[in-house]
Amino acid sequence: MKFAIVVFPGSNCDHDAYHATKHVLGQEAAFVWHKDTSLQGADVVILPGGFAHGDYLRTGAVARFSPIMPAVQRFAEAGGPVLGICNGFQVLLEAGLLPGAMLRNRSIRFQCEHVVVKVECTDTPFTSRCSPDQLLRIPIAHGEGNYYAEPEIVEQLEARRQVIFRYATASGAVTPEANPNGSVRNIAGLCNERRNVVGMMPHPERACELAIGSADGLLLLESAVHSVGQGTFVTTP
Repeated sequence: MKFAIVVFPGSNCDHDAYHATKHVLGQEAAFVWHKDTSLQGADVVILPGGFAHGDYLRTGAVARFSPIMPAVQRFAEAGGPVLGICNGFQVLLEAGLLPGAMLRNRSIRFQCEHVVVKVECTDTPFTSRCSPDQLLRIPIAHGEGNYYAEPEIVEQLEARRQVIFRYATASGAVTPEANPNGSVRNIAGLCNERRNVVGMMPHPERACELAIGSADGLLLLESAVHSVGQGTFVTTP
């Protein structure tokens, strides 16, 4: 299967995502420049982390107007698996593919550290190989990862089981102390109603080999391969 990794000016985790999918996972992978208009027959799309367009206006706000984004939108509407990581999550929010917005971290500092996230739902293409309440040790690296949505939107997300990951302690407790950025209800990742578009602030592509501290993130990419292979999340003809 083929992963398409969208590259914006300022992306800096695109090669990490390529390495994880191509060299660790052993799948086909290709970079797609933001000015392209085709996803090159991809089975899975990744919007990687970084600082698209320098985040000069607002994180993800300029990237959402890139020529590639209509293709990403069509791919998502057709049921294709889309994963937005960190800045990619922010782009998905700005593009309206996911609800809510990102604010500055509660600390007003750039947070770069390993965190623990609890898997809330396993019926997405990126969590299908996970277990309910499984704990994953994955790094974060962001200055604006404080997820916010209006209270009624948050209630809808909860009711529709769209919260996929929450920041937790090493024992699995969802506490304010485990929340690195102030994100509402410790939300670390969520999905759309159709469940094929997932955005998350932690970086699974940076946790795919034990030599760099954790291989927990590889499970999310393996889930995508499994889901597409099973025909659970594929684009319609």
